[in-house]
Parts: sequence; C-alpha cells; structure tokens
Amino acid sequence: MFYWLLKWVFVGPVLKLIFRPYAEGTENVPEQGGAILASNHLSYSDWLFMPLTIPRRVTFVAKAEYFTTPGLKGWLQKTFFSGAGQVPLDRSGGRASEGAINTGLRILANGDLFGIYPEGTRSHDGRLYRGKTGVARMALEAKVPVIPLAVIGTDVVAPPGKIFGRYTRPHVCFGRPLDFSRYEGMESDRYVLRSITDEIMYEIMELSGQEYVDIYSAKAKLDAQRLAKETKAGAKAETKQVELAAAQAEATMPDDDPASVAIDADEDLMADDHAMPAREKDSGSAA
Repeated sequence: MFYWLLKWVFVGPVLKLIFRPYAEGTENVPEQGGAILASNHLSYSDWLFMPLTIPRRVTFVAKAEYFTTPGLKGWLQKTFFSGAGQVPLDRSGGRASEGAINTGLRILANGDLFGIYPEGTRSHDGRLYRGKTGVARMALEAKVPVIPLAVIGTDVVAPPGKIFGRYTRPHVCFGRPLDFSRYEGMESDRYVLRSITDEIMYEIMELSGQEYVDIYSAKAKLDAQRLAKETKAGAKAETKQVELAAAQAEATMPDDDPASVAIDADEDLMADDHAMPAREKDSGSAA
C-alpha cells in the first residue's frame, strides 16, 4: 500500500511534474509474470525514476545499511525503504549475499518484477563496470527473462556525493528480453554465469552508451580514492621539500655574500649619480 501511495500520490506525481521522465521500449516489460530488470547505476535516484515509467511494481535491492542503522534515523530509513519496495543487500559478497538472492527468487516466484544493479554499486565516474554474476544465477534458478535497461541523466539530476544537481529529463530505455533457458541446469557453472552476466552487461552498454570497463566498480572506486590520496600526499610532500630547501638555502647564505655587496655598492653609486646634479646646482647657485 505504501509503495502505491509513494508512486501515485506523494512522490511520483511531484517527480513527474518537475523532471518529466520519459521511457522507450516499455513494451519489452511483460504485463504479468516474473522478470528481472537489470539496470546500470549512476545515481541514488535511479530507483525513483525508473519505476515511474511502467505501471507494474518493481522491487529493488538496497544496501543493508539502510535497514540496520540504529536509532530513530535507522527506523525511519528501514520503514521508508521497506515500504518503497526495497530489500536489503549485504554487499560484502559471498555467503552474505545469499539472503538477497533468495529474496529475489521469492519475489520472482510470486510473479513480480525484481530490479537489480549487476555492478553492485553506483558508478563513481559515469562508466559501466563489470557485472556480478548474481543476476545470472537468479535468471537460471527462477527461469525468468532478463530485461536489460539503461537509466540516463540521473547522474546529472543527482550526481554522486550531492543531493541536487542540474535539471534534465531522465530517460529510461528498456531493451529486448533476454532468454537464457538454453543454460537450464547450469546455474552452478561459474563460466556459464560469467558468460550470461557479460551478455547482460553488453546489452546495458548498448542501451546506455557508456564506456565499459572490465573491472568491478567497487575496486575501481577504491583505486581512484587511493590514487587521489597518494596524489594529494605527494603534492604536500613536494611542497614541503621545496619550502625546506628554500629555508636551508637562506640559512646557509653568508651575510657578506659578494653578490649582495656588489648589489649594495651599485645601489650606492646610483644614488650618488642621481644626487650629483643637485649638489652641482647648489654649488652654482652659491657662486
């Protein structure tokens, strides 16, 4: 109930009025039955805009911190995201992700739409990163099609690290359904799972026009943060070395440095030259 109130009464109409999101390929989303909606992930607002473009309910995964934060803030977050059709995802991987996968399988078994971001986290630089194989495993185990889709422009409306950005019309593009029934019974084969995931990511790349990078987004983000930290530390160290060298040079320069004496002497001579005509004039006047 809360989901439909948000979508059709409180949040949805406001977003539609202000941002006017539009979609292509909505005919590719089945009117009934379970299906996986596999999307790129540019902004925290992706899950707000995409469901507005189709009439059916979409359940997404959200990071587990939204559901486990203590106190009043945590309770409000959990209440909101649960009511908005979100389920928690432990992003540490491995066995910790089993809960989200099982939840997704349950939702698909009920004949509902399940939205997932195969990259696992938002892109920090607008590029598309390697997908995790959970989406492939769910597609095979649930025996449902995968609808690749691209959300475009949300990183302008709500850039990473900011609440608000610049105005643009978010665009959602739904691709043709992908059927992986040819791999039935092979959900434990990691090579098959990787092949399926790569096929899904290729379709998302074609729809979004993003540059594809064949490494995981989380690793790329950590590498970028580490590089920025090292660059900042290196710049500070270089500045400190320059300041130290300048201080050492000043400390070792003798007071009777010949260059300094010569400059002082030249300045005295120039002062005398400029003063001489005045003295001569005074002498002439006296005469």
